[in-house]
Amino acid sequence: MAWAWPRILLGVALGGALLLEPGAARGADGGPAPLYQAEPPPFTPGIFPCTQCHQGPGDPTRRRLGFHDDVQDRFDHDAEHRWCLDCHDNADRDVLHLSSGERVPFTASYRLCGQCHGDKFRDWRVGVHGKRTGQWNGAKTYYLCVNCHDPHSPRFKPLRPDPRPQRPEEMGP
Repeated sequence: MAWAWPRILLGVALGGALLLEPGAARGADGGPAPLYQAEPPPFTPGIFPCTQCHQGPGDPTRRRLGFHDDVQDRFDHDAEHRWCLDCHDNADRDVLHLSSGERVPFTASYRLCGQCHGDKFRDWRVGVHGKRTGQWNGAKTYYLCVNCHDPHSPRFKPLRPDPRPQRPEEMGP
C-alpha cells in the first residue's frame, strides 16, 4: 500500500495543474463540468447594490470615511497600505476591480483575492483550500473566499474553547 501514496499525490498534482479555472473541470461525459455559484457573497443586508448611495465616481483620495463605520472599525487587511478603492471600483461601486483595472463582479471576487494570495487561489482551484460541494468528476459548487473569510478582516479570530462537560460525579443529585 505504500506505493499508492506517491501515485495519489502525483494524480492530485497533475489534476490540479490541468485546472486553470474552476470551470475547466470535466464532467462525467468528458465535457466541461458546470460551475455553480454557491451563494452570493454575504453582503450586509440593505447595502447592495452600492449604487443606491454611490452614484458615479467619488473622491479617490485615501481617507477615513464619514460612513461605513462598521467596516472601517474592523478593517484589518493590510490596513496600513490598503483602503476601500483598492478593491471596490470607484466608477461603478457594484463591482470590484483587479489591479489591472479590469472590473469583476462580486461573484468572481476570488479573482481579486487571487491577485495577492496566489498560493491560496491555486489551492482553491484544485480543491485543497476552501469549500466545495458536489461530485468529484461532475458538477461542483464552489464557495467564494468571502463565504469563509471577512474580506475586510480575513484572518480567523482565535476561538476560546468551551469548558469541558461536567462529569456525572460533578453534577450532583
